[in-house]
Amino acid sequence: MKLSARNVFKGNVKKLVTGMVSTEVTLEIAPDLEITAIISKASAEGLGLAEGKSAYALVKASDVLIAVD
Repeated sequence: MKLSARNVFKGNVKKLVTGMVSTEVTLEIAPDLEITAIISKASAEGLGLAEGKSAYALVKASDVLIAVD
């Protein structure tokens, strides 16, 4: 995977809070260091996100995106 974003943080999904339309995804990227993003429920399902699964937080400008291999 090649990206233009320079700030890419690999972590493990620590918590998912799923609502009617969106899902709040919290990644633990280091011990006691977390980053949280709100993405669409459809995107979370499409990425197959689950607690304990590896994922990436991508930070570009003011946005945080979640990605998986």
